[in-house]
Amino acid sequence: MNKLVILSAPSGSGKTTIMRHLLSLPQLNLAFSISATSRAPRGKEEHGKDYYFMTVEAFKEQIAQGAFLEWEEVYKDNFYGTLRSEVERLWALGKNVVFDIDVVGGLNVKKLYPEQSLAIFVEPPSMAALEERLRQRHTESEEKIQMRLNKAAQELAVAYKFDVIIRNDHLSDALKEAERVVEEFLR
Repeated sequence: MNKLVILSAPSGSGKTTIMRHLLSLPQLNLAFSISATSRAPRGKEEHGKDYYFMTVEAFKEQIAQGAFLEWEEVYKDNFYGTLRSEVERLWALGKNVVFDIDVVGGLNVKKLYPEQSLAIFVEPPSMAALEERLRQRHTESEEKIQMRLNKAAQELAVAYKFDVIIRNDHLSDALKEAERVVEEFLR
């Protein structure tokens, strides 16, 4: 039976770095679930590799058709979601699926597949460290950073709902811990 590994965290906590590490380990047989979003690509992001980029209208149409396992309007007209077809595509390849997904979406997928999924919450060392990481990216306006910090406070409040919490104080330790819990789960 194929399984799901869900990584969720406030933006800037290091979940994408941890996910990339897990994907690099062939023994885990993981494949990345590409999320859909209505936001514009950032930097060198590519359609079909980093995200499935859609217009707001196309995203809403897919919602109406029941194409998503989960979706959320994270900010006004800024949708993210997991297409059912994406998970089915990866399972058909015999892969375990790893998600880099926001907190609400992660909990929604866990509800749909309680036995087949491991939900991991990546916790930042502190709000101050999180703010510093967001600022070091140099990708967002002050307004966006403040929105992300406000959202982070709400997300941290529901961390207890996840199967595992990994505190990302020191990246090397967080990577080892993620590797350990995922290997244990997949066994």
